[in-house]
Amino acid sequence: MTDLTHIDETGAARMVDIGDKPETSRRAVAGSVVRTRPDVIDAIRAGSVAKGDVLAVARVAGIMAAKKTPELIPLCHPLRLDAVRVDLTLDTDRVLIRAEARCTGPTGVEMEALTAASVAALAVYDMCKAADREMTITDLRLEEKSGGRSGHFRRQGTGDEP
Repeated sequence: MTDLTHIDETGAARMVDIGDKPETSRRAVAGSVVRTRPDVIDAIRAGSVAKGDVLAVARVAGIMAAKKTPELIPLCHPLRLDAVRVDLTLDTDRVLIRAEARCTGPTGVEMEALTAASVAALAVYDMCKAADREMTITDLRLEEKSGGRSGHFRRQGTGDEP
C-alpha cells in the first residue's frame, strides 16, 4: 500500500520488526531554535533568569527526554543509548540547540535526537516565559544521521544550524 515502514499492507499502524537487523553504530544530530528578545538572551548569558541556570536545565531536560523517547512516541523501539549530548549556543536573539544521540543497535536514533532538541527548547521556554511570552520555538529538524542500511544523511544548511 505504501513505502512507509510503520504502516502495514492494510494501512494499519505497526511497530517495525527489527529482530533480524544487524547491530551497527548509529548517530543522529538534530537542531532547534528558540527565538526571543536580546534582553532575554542577555539575562540567560548573565545567569540572572529568576528560575536559575537556563542552559544547564535545558541541557539536562534534553538528555532526559532522549532517554524517554519510546514512552513519548508510540511506535519507537526502546534503545540502549551510548551517549546523548545537548549543546546550546546563545546568539543575539535566539538560542541555538544541537542534540546528538548515539547507540549501537538495530535501529536509528533520529527520534531520540529530535526529542532531545525539542524538549531542550521547551525547557528554555519554560525557564524564560515570564520574561518573554512571545518566544517561538522553530526549526526543529534532523541535521545528520549515520549508520544502518540507509547510510549517511546530512541536511543542507539554512543558516540556523547550531
